[in-house]
Amino acid sequence: MILYFSGTGNSKYVAKRIADALGDEILNLNDRIKSGDTSPIETGERVIIVTPTYAWRIPRVVRDWLRKTELRGAKQAWFVMTCGSEIDNADKYNRELCAEKAISCMGTAQIVMPENYIAMFSAPQADEARQIVAKAEPSIDRAIAAIQSNQSFTPTRNNFYGRFMSGPVNPIFYKFFVKANAFTASGACIGCGQCAKLCPMNNVTLKDGKPVWGRNCTHCMACICYCPVSAIEYGKKSVGQPRYHFEAL
Repeated sequence: MILYFSGTGNSKYVAKRIADALGDEILNLNDRIKSGDTSPIETGERVIIVTPTYAWRIPRVVRDWLRKTELRGAKQAWFVMTCGSEIDNADKYNRELCAEKAISCMGTAQIVMPENYIAMFSAPQADEARQIVAKAEPSIDRAIAAIQSNQSFTPTRNNFYGRFMSGPVNPIFYKFFVKANAFTASGACIGCGQCAKLCPMNNVTLKDGKPVWGRNCTHCMACICYCPVSAIEYGKKSVGQPRYHFEAL
C-alpha cells in the first residue's frame, strides 16, 4: 500500500506514479489527518510512505499519525520524500520511526521536485517547474525499480551538515518558523472556502466570508498555493511571487 501526504501536489504525483507502476492501493493521509482518523489500516506486508520534506524530515503531522495508527500486516517500509533541494539526514529518523513500529526500514529516496515553500523560498515559474519534474522522472523510476525488486534504497548523504539540519535545526525551525500568523487574505478574496477545505490541520476557518488562521499550522502551503485568485499572502515574502501547485502544470 502507498500512503501519501501532499501539500501542493508533488508527493501526490509521485505516489500515484508509484501506485500505477506497482498496481498497489493508494491512501491519502491528508483526509485521515484532517478527520483525526487513526483507525487501523490493512496495509499488507509492503508499505510505501510518500511525503514532502518539512525542516529536513518527514512532516511532524505524518510522523505523529504513523505513531498512532496500526499498520496491520506491514513488515517493510520504503520512504519516498519529495523536496525542493535535499532531505539531508531524514533517513535516520525514518528508521527510528520504523523501529518503534517493528517494521523493517528499506531506506529513504529523495525526489527533487519544484519548490513550493513560498514562506521562505521562491517557487518556480510553470516552464521551469515542468523542467524540474521532467528531471525527477528518472529518480522516481529508480525508486519504483528498487521497490519492485524488494531492494533497499541507496543511502542518502550522511554528513555533518545533513545531521545538523535534520537534527538540532528541525525542532528549532518548527518552534520559530512554522507559524500561521503571517498569513493574510487581501480584498481580492472571494470567500470560496478552498483554503479551509484543503487545510489538513483544520487551521483555516471562514469568518464573515474571509479566512482566519489558527495556531495549528504545518506550513504545507496548500492555502496560499491553491487560492484561485491569489488573495492569500505570507507577510511580504509572497507578494508578487508565483504560486505553485502541481495540477497547474
